[in-house]
Amino acid sequence: MVTKKDLNKQRKKRHKRIRAKISGTSAKPRLCVYRSLNHISVQLIDDVKQVTLVSATSQEKGFGVGSNKDAAKKVGALIAERAKAKGISEVVFDRAGYLYHGRVAELAAGARDGGLKF
Repeated sequence: MVTKKDLNKQRKKRHKRIRAKISGTSAKPRLCVYRSLNHISVQLIDDVKQVTLVSATSQEKGFGVGSNKDAAKKVGALIAERAKAKGISEVVFDRAGYLYHGRVAELAAGARDGGLKF
């Protein structure tokens, strides 16, 4: 039987493989997703300067329950809006080892609808 701990260990291995290939700059930051059981968070990260430029999460006011696809799409639109305010239009998508399905795909769709290119 595969436990939750084993699944997270496998995800971290996948994320390490992904991170070896992609990196964010100030011109094209990395859009990194974190998906918990109840919420979803996203950050735009400049890996050269090692700073977070913009972030958004479903734990902010006005989201209610943050674990569904609708909340993920709202978070994607919110990060796109905040990125546009900072003058960022292109990003590198980092799914952090999660499958590109469900909430992660909805977050990406929301960010694309908001105007981010990746």
